[in-house]
Amino acid sequence: MFEFKKKDNEYFDLFVASAKYFYQGALLLDEVMLDYSKAVDKVKEAVEIEHSADRVNDQIIDKLNRTFITPIDREDIYSIANGLDDGVDYLEGTLQCIVMYKAGRARTGAVTLTKLLLECTQEIIKALSLLTDIRKNQEAILACTGKICQIESEGDRVFRHEVAYLFEKEENPVEIIKWKDILEKLEDTLDHCEKISDMLRGVVMKYA
Repeated sequence: MFEFKKKDNEYFDLFVASAKYFYQGALLLDEVMLDYSKAVDKVKEAVEIEHSADRVNDQIIDKLNRTFITPIDREDIYSIANGLDDGVDYLEGTLQCIVMYKAGRARTGAVTLTKLLLECTQEIIKALSLLTDIRKNQEAILACTGKICQIESEGDRVFRHEVAYLFEKEENPVEIIKWKDILEKLEDTLDHCEKISDMLRGVVMKYA
């Protein structure tokens, strides 16, 4: 049932592959924020990315079920894998809402939050690519997780400012409702990036 063999780094390669799908989802969202006319087509692409991310996650879980010796704790592998997969789901859900609400031209705050998501997903890829040698790369990994926390804090500030602006300046209640929801989804995705960074920080604390 189990594979008894020397610890391998395939898990880390699969983590990076999954994180790249997370980044690709953020890129799609950024394109839609800059040009709403692309929204319907980009949702179709997002669904394909989500399916690809699911397949990578399935690979990780299947490998975990077949492997006795793992490079880091099994629970950490499971949590990171599902965290990355959930991140892709967050982005697809946001794009679906933009189309469902017929949101139109994006508000400045939404564009800014999406740019912050791009930064976060890039840092996640960078951190995961360094996990193959945690002790050697300890400081570099923690630098990535620290950057993600800073970006998330900036996202909180942008979110609060944009929601306050909505209620102060927007007269159409429908616009308030739909853009508040979209902004909350973006902010939730940034929060999720920070959760992934917390997982990585925990792994460093165990093994560095």
